[in-house]
Amino acid sequence: MGEERYGEFVLVRRHGHVAELVLDRPKAMNAVSTEMARSLAAACTALGTDRDARVVVLTSSSERAFCVGADLKERNSFTDADLLRQRPVARGAYTGVLELPVPTIAAVHGFALGGGFELALACDLIVADETAVVGLPEVSVGVIPGGGGTQLLPRRVGAARAAELIFTARRLEAPEAAALGLVDQLTEAGQDREEALALAARIARNSPVGLRSAKRALRLGQGLDLRAGLEVEDAAWRATAFSGDRAEGVAAFNEKRAPQWPGE
Repeated sequence: MGEERYGEFVLVRRHGHVAELVLDRPKAMNAVSTEMARSLAAACTALGTDRDARVVVLTSSSERAFCVGADLKERNSFTDADLLRQRPVARGAYTGVLELPVPTIAAVHGFALGGGFELALACDLIVADETAVVGLPEVSVGVIPGGGGTQLLPRRVGAARAAELIFTARRLEAPEAAALGLVDQLTEAGQDREEALALAARIARNSPVGLRSAKRALRLGQGLDLRAGLEVEDAAWRATAFSGDRAEGVAAFNEKRAPQWPGE
């Protein structure tokens, strides 16, 4: 299992074709500072071009939290000009996760609040353990969700439910979060990372070309009418159907063996 560090607070571990992207600022419960945001964006840029990574799992090295959001201690010293300068750096971290071209899974335990929950929402799937507490409390400190929350949450739970959660700034414990669809899979305490990595391993057995194309169709088709969405799907199908992966998949099926994906 190889490791590569991006700055002081972000680590990438390799598990075969699964890349584990670790938020590694445990003393601050992974509060996203300017430095951490910059490192997270850099790690995502590298993973986005890594053809060996078929799935990315976003995890935390903190026992108490997945991520508590923006580093408000750092921001307390900011002038308006400082905050404005930081904005594109912060956005780069959230969009870096959101725009990863492969399937992504967040492994959540403890607090996942504000920008921390937005990092999870940027992933395709969220596995949470029973200690998880999630929410978007930004309006309670005079801002709004700015890492994609106002757009990603309603895509998960609908406009009215998202409005209620954002306007009240309330926190949800794991059972309610699962019941409302804010997380996709619940596990016992301490099992979120293990379950997310196991799910990622199952996904990674499939065609790399197929996975990327399926994700692209899912993401680009959101919000479109059915006819436009089907055109997005057709384009993704065409990008996959004439690939080496498709030829290998059909051959392996007929030869009753495991496919050896060329990934192109």
